Amino acid sequence: MPIRPPSRCTDPQCRALATERGRCDKHRPKAWAGRDDKAARYGISSGRWRTLKRRVSRRDHACCYRCGDGDEGEHVLDHRIPIAEGGSPSDLENLGLLCPPCDTAKSAEEAARGNARRLGRG
Repeated sequence: MPIRPPSRCTDPQCRALATERGRCDKHRPKAWAGRDDKAARYGISSGRWRTLKRRVSRRDHACCYRCGDGDEGEHVLDHRIPIAEGGSPSDLENLGLLCPPCDTAKSAEEAARGNARRLGRG
């Protein structure tokens, strides 16, 4: 099957060959540019987030609230009731620790519920 010849970067001043989506490496948009960080999303600074994680870790004895995994691995601070579903961003009762496998599973469940709401099925 024939391959299309490379084209030039879509930036008017650039003469380099495009590597991806019509742009050269220099002019390709940065991934996640313009996305909010936790401070902008929840109104919580990173220092406050770390403090909340330490308090929840002490309260829950560094155990995952879904599976009970007490491994000393890197747990993630999570909102038990998502903010999008009415949960509080900084209330200690709404925060818990999740191990990485449980975090992945819970994130997928939340995404499915969010997509169903967005499409009017939920």
